[in-house]
Amino acid sequence: MENDTKAQKLKSLLKVAIDQTEDVKGQFKAGLGAIKGNEKQKFVVPDTRKITGSLDIDSSTKNKYPQDNRWDYAVEYNQETFFIEIHPGSTNEISTVLAKLNWLKIWLRKKAPAINALKPKDKQPYHWVYTNKFAILPNSKYARQLAQAHLRPVKQWEYCALG
Repeated sequence: MENDTKAQKLKSLLKVAIDQTEDVKGQFKAGLGAIKGNEKQKFVVPDTRKITGSLDIDSSTKNKYPQDNRWDYAVEYNQETFFIEIHPGSTNEISTVLAKLNWLKIWLRKKAPAINALKPKDKQPYHWVYTNKFAILPNSKYARQLAQAHLRPVKQWEYCALG
């Protein structure tokens, strides 16, 4: 009985939502299985067993939306789903990342409401993890654009730092 309870706690709500979403049906991966190669190193969590699943949004929707700026990933941790973009951290990439965020919000609302419903209620759901170095000055117009979008670039996605 105790093992059944533990298995139920670790059941992925994201998997259920993905299977209800036509654009990405069947694309759920256990753990960080949807995250490409060394990008998995960008995720830091206190208990890896609580990463119950992931979705490569970009690859899964590429054929349907080939010209769009698509967001990278959805990752479920502790039964909350976070949306992570792994992208270079320079000023000339800000408009691209903001376009991806806009696309994601529209896609979640119109095409993936079941996934959208899994966003955390008390933590920021959208995250930009930058690759290489970060070259955006804190008081620049670029930093203000990111602040207005509630998007704070970070070197790695750390669950404990979400607040």
